[in-house]
Amino acid sequence: MNSTGALILLAVAIAVIVALGAYAWFLRQEVGRREAYRRDEDTRAQQNSLENLDYVASALVQEQVDITEGAWRCKVLLEIIDPSLTERREFQAFAEHYSRTQHLKTHSARQQLTPQARMQEDKERLMVENEMREAVLEAAKEVLKWRAKGSGALH
Repeated sequence: MNSTGALILLAVAIAVIVALGAYAWFLRQEVGRREAYRRDEDTRAQQNSLENLDYVASALVQEQVDITEGAWRCKVLLEIIDPSLTERREFQAFAEHYSRTQHLKTHSARQQLTPQARMQEDKERLMVENEMREAVLEAAKEVLKWRAKGSGALH
């Protein structure tokens, strides 16, 4: 192989390496952009969950929502924010109420029940609500206190 051919192959090799390097740099920039977008979305979702938790806990304290519905919503929102929050002593009433009522039918499944079965489930739900009312309302008050401390109170 002559020196001209070797120089041409060297130039082609350098061009390929530069092109691959530029492509790798572009891909790295794209990954960084997507990671930043995902972080922003996570932050926005976290903030929305915290705001929704404020609304539901406030509605519970003011007894504008059923104990069962409020407890379920608070439990789910706390789990979205941080799964360990439902294990906190002051918030455990939500998880306990949920565990005692999770087998009850909701929405279209409830509509498919016979009137007698629906009445039986209502009795059971009301019994649990009466037993758990004070604990759930206290947990809702604790959520509002916790939220008043701000985002630094997450853990």
